[in-house]
Amino acid sequence: MKLIAYYVVIQLIGDAIAVFIGFGIEKVAPAISMPIFLLMYFTVLWGAWVIAVRMTEPQTESAPLAGATGDQRA
Repeated sequence: MKLIAYYVVIQLIGDAIAVFIGFGIEKVAPAISMPIFLLMYFTVLWGAWVIAVRMTEPQTESAPLAGATGDQRA
């Protein structure tokens, strides 16, 4: 559940940024604003998932030495 919540929040923030950048580009070059917006939108879809997965993956501790007993570890 935490993964989906992180994904939705990151997606909403990224999409809002893409919309404002798209509006800015539209004032300068209307013909290319839609392709650039779509590229940013689909990049945010992918990037938000990657970031959300990395944020929610379990933290691993360093593994103990192979064959070492409790008193042999340094």
